[in-house]
Amino acid sequence: MISGPNAGGKSVCLKTVGLLQYMFQCGLLVPMGDNSHIGVFQSMFIDIGDEQSIENDLSTYSSHLGHMKVVERNCDSRSLILIDEFGSGTEPQIGGAIAVALLHRFNDSGAYGVITTHYNSLKNYAADTPGISNGAMMYDRQQMQPLFRLEIGNPGSSFAVDIARKIGLPEGVIKEAEEMVGSDYVNMDKYLQDIARDKRYWENKRQNIRLKSKHIDEAAQEYEAKLAQIDTERKQLLRQSKEEARQIVEQANAVVENTVRKIKEAQAEKNRMREARQEMENFKATLQDEQSAAIDRKIAQMREKEERKRQRRMERQGKADDPGTAEAPKRDVPQVGDRVRVAGMVNAGVLEKINGNNVVISMGLMRMDAKLDQIEKVSGGQAKKDLKRDLLATRTGNAADKIHERMLNFSREIDLRGMRGEEAVAATQYFIDDAMVLGVSQVRILHGTGTGALREVIRHYLSTVKGVSSYHDEHVQLGGAGITVVEFE
Repeated sequence: MISGPNAGGKSVCLKTVGLLQYMFQCGLLVPMGDNSHIGVFQSMFIDIGDEQSIENDLSTYSSHLGHMKVVERNCDSRSLILIDEFGSGTEPQIGGAIAVALLHRFNDSGAYGVITTHYNSLKNYAADTPGISNGAMMYDRQQMQPLFRLEIGNPGSSFAVDIARKIGLPEGVIKEAEEMVGSDYVNMDKYLQDIARDKRYWENKRQNIRLKSKHIDEAAQEYEAKLAQIDTERKQLLRQSKEEARQIVEQANAVVENTVRKIKEAQAEKNRMREARQEMENFKATLQDEQSAAIDRKIAQMREKEERKRQRRMERQGKADDPGTAEAPKRDVPQVGDRVRVAGMVNAGVLEKINGNNVVISMGLMRMDAKLDQIEKVSGGQAKKDLKRDLLATRTGNAADKIHERMLNFSREIDLRGMRGEEAVAATQYFIDDAMVLGVSQVRILHGTGTGALREVIRHYLSTVKGVSSYHDEHVQLGGAGITVVEFE
């Protein structure tokens, strides 16, 4: 039982089910999830649209009831039922009651189906009856547009009040309608909207947790591989140390034999024996120090190598998780009189004034406002190259080609949603300047509805721009007050 707002995707969902089922039973491949199942039905009953007829004395509702009579007589456990706007077309109370009675018969027959409705009686019946589940088509309240995603488990809100406000009905009419239906109905609709919003929030949270869990698993596997590599290198180091120890022992034996020979040649003189013994002790200490130092050096090298890898990995992870924490590269701060260029622009100008983070740039006869962190200093050599390039472009006609290329790549719409007021005004300034340079007659600024603060800031700026002849809301079917249409002289 699918419910939700008008133009929210209920009929699209129902028709998609019918189309895919018919394709499957014709032997065509259909898009399905790996864990999904699909059945084969002997009969399919579909009631979509309006078949009223003056000639046959059929109204919308009587035509609908004629179809329901056929379905009720013939449906069974191998039937698929697809009904759009179940029970509509007559007085809601009796129409809803008849629809509940028919739905009870369909459920008892064991038939499968998808049914769309706005009736609360059908939503409540589906919530309390085994074999029937509620579903809701998700809707973005901020953008006032359908998401075309079906959520199973809870009924959907009609969003009738929100849609009425979007269309532009007077607030007095909406308030009077809310008083007529009562606070219980209005609150229930709000509760359904809150449930849908909270479910969407927790779904996003769950998705983020899954992604983080996946990253943790990958990191654990990486660490296990590193530990295995360290264990292998440790074993290799031990083997090398044993080999070096064996060589040292052989060298020591040679020293011992040489010492014994010297003792024999000296005929066991006490002083000579004492000197020989001291030589052996010194050699032994030297060997031990060299061996310990060599092992310590190798272990320290391995630790330094792992520490450098860990630091690089943490730096990459930190930049990926929080780009704002990455240390910005140092740059040469422009001063008044320097040639500067706004980021993303080709032409350079002279920095005339600095007021905090606001600057004024002179570009010939033009003056342009910008932000200090959005400009970069242009070296003398680069400025000469830019001037030479511009002169050459003017002579060869490349300037016209560049303007033509900018016209082809220019978008007549800018999206400011999510920006702060100052950031949005700066983006609008560049957008309007480009539009006027390219000779565009009309552009659209998408700022959303929200509290209306961003809309007021943008329009206050537009009122100060010479060359803007007028600005107004977009047509209600194309965005209404959430979009400002700008007309140029």
